[in-house]
Amino acid sequence: MTLINPGDQAPDFALKDQNGKEIQLSHNRGNKVLLSFHPLAWTKVCAEQMKSLEQHWHVLEKAHARAFGLSVDSVPCKKAWADHLGIRNIQLLSDFWPHGEVSGKYGLFREKDGFSERANVVIDEDQKVVMVKVYPISQLPDIGEVLEIMQK
Repeated sequence: MTLINPGDQAPDFALKDQNGKEIQLSHNRGNKVLLSFHPLAWTKVCAEQMKSLEQHWHVLEKAHARAFGLSVDSVPCKKAWADHLGIRNIQLLSDFWPHGEVSGKYGLFREKDGFSERANVVIDEDQKVVMVKVYPISQLPDIGEVLEIMQK
């Protein structure tokens, strides 16, 4: 699959969060959206990535932005992990089945590994992609660059 690019229309999807609530991207039209893809729950860098989103939730809220963490982990796994990390505001979405379908639509699924790239995708109020950044798997994404875009 081809990596999504700035200017592209963000592919719509519906995924369940850690509480089993279905989240549809198109229902967030009118808000900025951050899709923060991470390879797997229960890993150090992924935990830091999601905790960073949670710590900056109020800043995102003020910017009329929604942030979602996405990985191929199941809903029960996401629930246990969110509880363990103290995630209360950020929704962690399960791209479990069909396995990696949403990360595939965005060109971020690593077929060989069975999980997504570590990446941030920022979407504007009209559901157009504004930023796509793929990070090395071992690197924590820079929340500052996302907040800068969200606060514009």
